Amino acid sequence: MMASVQDFEQAVRDRDEEIARLRAEVEAWRRRFDKGGKRDIAFVNSEREVEPLYTALDTQPDVEVPGAFPFTRGIHPTGYRGKLWTMRQFAGFGTARETNERYKFLLSQGQTGLSVAFDFPTLMGYDSDHPRSEGEVGKCGVAISSLADMEELFAGIPLGQVSTSMTINGPAIILFCFYCAAAEKQGVPLEQIQGTVQNDILKEYMAQHAWCFPIEPALRLIVDMFEWCATHTPKWNTISISGYHIREAGATAAQELAFTLADGFTYVERGIARGLDVDDFAPRLSFFWDIHNDFFEEVAKLRAARRIWARHMKERYGARDPRSWVMRFHSQTAGVTLTAQQPMNNIVRVAYQALAAVLGGTQSLHTNSMDETLALPTEHSVEVALRTQQVLAYETGVPNVIDPLGGSYYVEALTDQLEREAEDLFRQIDEIGGVVPGLETGWLQRKINESAARQQWEIEQHRKVIVGVNDFVSDEQELQIPLLRIGQEAEEEQRAKMAAMRAGRDDALVRQRLDRLREAARGSDNVVPFILDCARAYCTLYEIRAALESVFGAYREPVFF
Repeated sequence: MMASVQDFEQAVRDRDEEIARLRAEVEAWRRRFDKGGKRDIAFVNSEREVEPLYTALDTQPDVEVPGAFPFTRGIHPTGYRGKLWTMRQFAGFGTARETNERYKFLLSQGQTGLSVAFDFPTLMGYDSDHPRSEGEVGKCGVAISSLADMEELFAGIPLGQVSTSMTINGPAIILFCFYCAAAEKQGVPLEQIQGTVQNDILKEYMAQHAWCFPIEPALRLIVDMFEWCATHTPKWNTISISGYHIREAGATAAQELAFTLADGFTYVERGIARGLDVDDFAPRLSFFWDIHNDFFEEVAKLRAARRIWARHMKERYGARDPRSWVMRFHSQTAGVTLTAQQPMNNIVRVAYQALAAVLGGTQSLHTNSMDETLALPTEHSVEVALRTQQVLAYETGVPNVIDPLGGSYYVEALTDQLEREAEDLFRQIDEIGGVVPGLETGWLQRKINESAARQQWEIEQHRKVIVGVNDFVSDEQELQIPLLRIGQEAEEEQRAKMAAMRAGRDDALVRQRLDRLREAARGSDNVVPFILDCARAYCTLYEIRAALESVFGAYREPVFF
């Protein structure tokens, strides 16, 4: 016994001596380094200075393995050796017919999941023939105004086999019901459909501004989906809590991490307040992250996100099912980093961002096309973006090792630092009363605006180099690349189709279903079955939105400075 105590004491002395030796070596290295010159740029990532060297002194020793709590190293024990990430390309333009052709092309080229981009009228809950839709139909995505459009969008695509992600928020519950009704038309049982509807309304008030209803009724609709889908569509992800748009609006990596997770915690709290067991709905929550240019920061952000979510779900919200601790997420390369100048450079940016997403352990990935900053992507540029993922998956060897940057002094230190910064922002959000008061007072919006202004100043002052924009600018004529333009033909086609659909439906049934929806909205019933009945009767997107708006009212953004 005495020998073992002496051995332990000697081991402690040896460890302390090793730490002291390492600290002395690092300090000596720093003294030598400081005598040398430095490049005339700021060594920072999105908001903090980066040290020139990281060692074991900067990390906390922690033995973790993939697939085990708190999932820093990934949610699957086999990583990509068991299954590659889902390769999605965000696609949608013109009419449902045109986009259906693009989907079939992408699937034929090896894409493994579909991701729907809707046009602006659809995002805002307006039909293609509504006066406010004029000039915008099909321009930035596909126009979907009723079940008839959704049927055409997925004609010939088996909804029981394909996984579909839909980027829609304010009217998300309506588009989801259109999708369910379309699956029924194909004869697919609802319990078999797989996919995600973004449905993250809090980030709309914070960053993107595509809303329909005031905050509280909008949150009710989301919890209605949690409740209904847990029973009827158990393979469907009811929400994709999105940091992407928060980051695109100008947030830092730490703000994206904290504000997104705070939104997620708010949704969990609303579900629990409804009386739902957290383990009944939390396993179907998913996330959506922006993958920016600072390579190591993005890897660390994804690792920190998994760890924070797991700990809060288990320790703060009392989730018992390990599936509730697991953060599943989709990633997309950063649209805001694409440049109109020297657009071929965007292929390189996207490739590095995709590598960061994979090294961070994403389960699903969209790679932007080089021309997306100029127009909707062409078929050729979409194919190049998809091939970028396939080269990464099949040629680089990167998927062969799980979390290959785990143990890197820098990545581990940065993971810890981002977690600390996120926790500090959580405390600030709690001090102002939570996410909803933070939105109502403009606190969250101001934080993002201040960060965006600082980033723009750094670019203008050449403290941050954007290749081809504020440095390495070419005097030669820019390469002209073909662009996809959507003309007025899409709007004309949509109007004609809607007129035919309205003429052929049962108007008495439409009125009856909308009346029942309004009645349900006035009470406390779950509205999903009533919206689904409206979809089946070919009520239009705006008709359903207007029925809900007559009860809930419309959202008006508060004025803040």
